[in-house]
Amino acid sequence: MDDDKVYWVALNKVPGVGPILYGKLIAQFGGAKEVFFAPAERLRRVEGVGEELAKRIEEGTFLEEGKRELMRARELGIEVITIREERYPPNLRQIPDPPPLLYVKGNLAERDALAVAVVGSRRCSPYGRAFARKISGELASKGVTVVSGMARGIDTEAHRGALEAGGRTIAVFGSGLDVIYPSENRWLFEEIWRNGAVISEFPLSTPPERWNFPLRNRIISGLALGVVVVEASERSGALITASMALEQGRSVFAVPGYAGAVTSRGTHRLIKEGAKLIEGAEDILEEVLPQYEGDKGETPPRDLTEEEREVLEALSVGPLQIDELSRKVGMEVQKVASLLLELELKGLVTQMPGKVFALA
Repeated sequence: MDDDKVYWVALNKVPGVGPILYGKLIAQFGGAKEVFFAPAERLRRVEGVGEELAKRIEEGTFLEEGKRELMRARELGIEVITIREERYPPNLRQIPDPPPLLYVKGNLAERDALAVAVVGSRRCSPYGRAFARKISGELASKGVTVVSGMARGIDTEAHRGALEAGGRTIAVFGSGLDVIYPSENRWLFEEIWRNGAVISEFPLSTPPERWNFPLRNRIISGLALGVVVVEASERSGALITASMALEQGRSVFAVPGYAGAVTSRGTHRLIKEGAKLIEGAEDILEEVLPQYEGDKGETPPRDLTEEEREVLEALSVGPLQIDELSRKVGMEVQKVASLLLELELKGLVTQMPGKVFALA
């Protein structure tokens, strides 16, 4: 068993430690194991950690749960991937609050960097179902990975369209991966992980509580270069996904529907607010392909020193607190601070609260 990963899983199970606070703890102490070995006094210095939570972490009672969780995951053929691993999805790593770890059944591939999310209402029209399946099939046939949430309605049709075209698709759960929701989509769950992946940030056995889904939605948009909203009422969760996509700097596309139809009100509002109206896959590809090619071809400027390159490489796995970064690259803190300033001036590094640094 990967002893280090036990700590990552255990920290994910501590009540009160959400993705943002988890990220702060990792940045401050360097890793999940170091968090559990930190005294309560140091833990309390991290913004968001109170007396009770610091004591809860210091006691380490969740470590046994972490071991059992990891064993159970492996029995189910589920892998845990942390944000520090190279296999962690690069698109997702770029969002402001990436999940510190992912439970994955199936496999994540490099080509998943060219991904588009297709989402919409659970209660959708026959028109919406047909369009979601059609557009997803067109995208998948052109090598695009289709991302959705495996919910009833539009999500289900998006996955089906990608699978029928022989392409890849990823489903993001708002529950543990051993809790199939909705239950009638068990067959779809099996097809998806065999032709892509199903993923979740939630520990096993987590039920599909309604407050999990906004968190789930940020992962759907975060995995993709753009989000297509096929049908959405004015209060649809798909609009939350679109809003998160904009915050993450992703493209938002909307499908026009019937005038006056309840399921068109949300998408028509998006179009009025600036979302790109689409009628086919080409409308999407002409916007996301340049982003994908640009990311693939992106290389650091040639005028970097060897030491600056070392710092950038260390930060490529995720944000680091300056002391941890210093240890990782084997340089004095003062030297690292000087290099970081140069990299900030070159627009390659950004500073966050607590002297935490990340790639810009």
